[in-house]
Amino acid sequence: MESNNNHVKILVLGSGPAGFAAALYAARAELAPVVLTGTQLGGQAALTYTIENYPGFPNGVGGAELGELFQKQAEHFGTRVEFDTANRVDLSTRPFKIETDAGKYQADSLIVTTGASPIKLNVPGEDTLLGRGVSYCATCDGAFFKEKKVIVIGGGDSALEEGLFLTRYASSVTIIHRREELRAGAILQKRANEHPKVNFIWNTVVTEVLGKDKMNAVRLKNIKTGEESVFEAEGIFIFIGHNPNTELFKGQLKMDAHGYIEVDHLMQTSVPGVFAGGEASDPHFRQVVTSAGMGAAAAIQAIRFLEAESG
Repeated sequence: MESNNNHVKILVLGSGPAGFAAALYAARAELAPVVLTGTQLGGQAALTYTIENYPGFPNGVGGAELGELFQKQAEHFGTRVEFDTANRVDLSTRPFKIETDAGKYQADSLIVTTGASPIKLNVPGEDTLLGRGVSYCATCDGAFFKEKKVIVIGGGDSALEEGLFLTRYASSVTIIHRREELRAGAILQKRANEHPKVNFIWNTVVTEVLGKDKMNAVRLKNIKTGEESVFEAEGIFIFIGHNPNTELFKGQLKMDAHGYIEVDHLMQTSVPGVFAGGEASDPHFRQVVTSAGMGAAAAIQAIRFLEAESG
């Protein structure tokens, strides 16, 4: 990579479904897009064991496999993928200036698909025992918990999907939810309720992760009664939502109160020439298929933006 004069027409930040869909459309328009992968190639989708609701895969598809297919297709049409991360952007003038771990870019158009990161519990022991019982990715770490008791925190689709995945390894999976009913889809709820390894603790939060060299228990509190207890387990998997990875753009792009980049129906941000898609700008749907659609729409509009300029 040229260190100071890497000028591209379309630069895509992020390599999840939105990023690669955007790159595919830009590449097919012969604009030679560059994708900066960020720290997680394939985005959050790559960490999901099986994706059952992406069209075209009636038997489901592995998240990592789907990410590889996205990448191959985008590269086939001329996308350049750089395993690099943006750490500074200047959107005040065009071409936009982007500094990365490996060098610098100038981009006539920018598509932001930086995704989101897991929300933490922010309780004592969570950070110190990360990787020693605390995890945010069952697909990554599930195999380390063969025949062990694990806990899953959350009540949405991700919590149940990952909890069911963990039954492949763990002796038991206890899902702890702060409410008394789940937010997950009906099919996932049915599977979890019928699975012999899955148990539930309702109206309860974790107040501390216990253990010295590795986790061995959690401290629980019932939010209705105030009763506290200690629950023994060797792993805790946390799926309570995500925060958008948009810190890089604060003060430069308009965002909502939660940090999601605001876009219009054409995926346009508050800065002309900058477009966004996927979970960086989607606090509502957060699905692989909708992220891919947003990425494609962002690229189509970026292509039209550049054509209008040159034409």
